Amino acid sequence: MLLTPDIVPAVTSTGATARVAANVAPRFRVGDQILVNNIHPTTHTRLPAYLRGKRGVIERDHGVFAYPEHHAHHLPEKPQHCYAVRFTARELWGSAVNSRDTLVADLFDDYMELR
Repeated sequence: MLLTPDIVPAVTSTGATARVAANVAPRFRVGDQILVNNIHPTTHTRLPAYLRGKRGVIERDHGVFAYPEHHAHHLPEKPQHCYAVRFTARELWGSAVNSRDTLVADLFDDYMELR
């Protein structure tokens, strides 16, 4: 479905989701250490540049969703798991930040590899 301004109120009021009912095996498990792929696509991506090439730990598997890169370009769904991944602030921004600070980002299977 293409989200246009005229249907936004109806879609958001009904709790629209990109979750799909597909039987897809997860690539990662809670506790897995991952490396975010250092990609630079010329098209749409939901992968923040500041996470590319960084190491994190899988904290939670949110389930299976339509892959946003495909959805944005009207390609087949390519359902895959989305995970909450914790990064240390030092991994992201260096030693000048508090060693106890962390950031959690939701990332799709295709954004990561096991490290």
